[in-house]
Amino acid sequence: MQSMIRCLLLWIVLVPLLSRAQTYAEKLGYPKGSKVLILHVDDAGMSKESNEGVVESIEKGVANSFSIMMPCPWVPEIFAYLKKYPKSDAGLHLTMNAEWKDYRWSPLAGAAAVPGLTDSQGAMWLGVVDVVTHAKAQEIAIEIEAQLLRSRKAGWEPTHFDSHMGTLFATPAFLEQYLSIGMREKIPVMFPGGHNTLVSKTNAGLISVQQAQKIGEKLWQAGLPVIDDLHNLSYGFRYPQEKTSDQQLQKIAANNYIHSFKELQPGITMVIMHCSVAGEHFEHISSSGIIRRADWLAMQSPDLKAYLEKNNIILTTWRELMERRKKLLSVSGG
Repeated sequence: MQSMIRCLLLWIVLVPLLSRAQTYAEKLGYPKGSKVLILHVDDAGMSKESNEGVVESIEKGVANSFSIMMPCPWVPEIFAYLKKYPKSDAGLHLTMNAEWKDYRWSPLAGAAAVPGLTDSQGAMWLGVVDVVTHAKAQEIAIEIEAQLLRSRKAGWEPTHFDSHMGTLFATPAFLEQYLSIGMREKIPVMFPGGHNTLVSKTNAGLISVQQAQKIGEKLWQAGLPVIDDLHNLSYGFRYPQEKTSDQQLQKIAANNYIHSFKELQPGITMVIMHCSVAGEHFEHISSSGIIRRADWLAMQSPDLKAYLEKNNIILTTWRELMERRKKLLSVSGG
């Protein structure tokens, strides 16, 4: 998912940021100045290794949220997990791409309903640009609805939406579908509508931070929680090229996260990672195995856990954020 920030940054221009008078964390009742994190794992359902990485990062580590790629083959295993743990924080990783050359999936709506989302193999397009070139916004909406329907038919109401590879941030029309369906269905959507400090350090974009904040205000007025910032830096973390032990890799990975967390500003920040128990088999799917394995190990690191506790960093979930938002609405109209 290394392209996600690039797509998101098509929307957020790099300008000097003025501090918000009040963060969304404060609006939701967290103490002023609090640094609040969602430690979120993408790509559940993509593979057996991805599922194991998600579960172990949460059950043995500090990760506390994940999202599911509904068109992928290992989704039934995650549904079984959710049936066992119905209070999990699990959203939909809305998927419009099948980016791996030899491991593909197709749109749930079917090629006849969304022809612009399918390539010559009948699978979703490899790249974001391909989707932008071929797909219509209405096809995006149809596929979002199909992925939501699969979740609900399985008995799972997602705690949030986010976007695989950032494809839903790639055009104004795609973004509009993503936001409007979330608001209509009262499902929180991942969109940084606050100070955007970390997002703004990566690259330039096409709309201002002020415009992004207006979108955040729109989501808030629709009764949804909003995050202040987005941390999607792990694909840029450096790891040894030579073979290293899990113990060494965990130490390096935890230090990478700790170093990056020193730049966190007050507010709610969603931290995106891709925890997978990536071994030799996973190498046939993706070349990102070492990054994904490092994420998995980092979430189980005692050093990272100690850092979070020592620095009074609060962990939350999309489920908790929505509960806080509902409480505000019931008490004062939000």
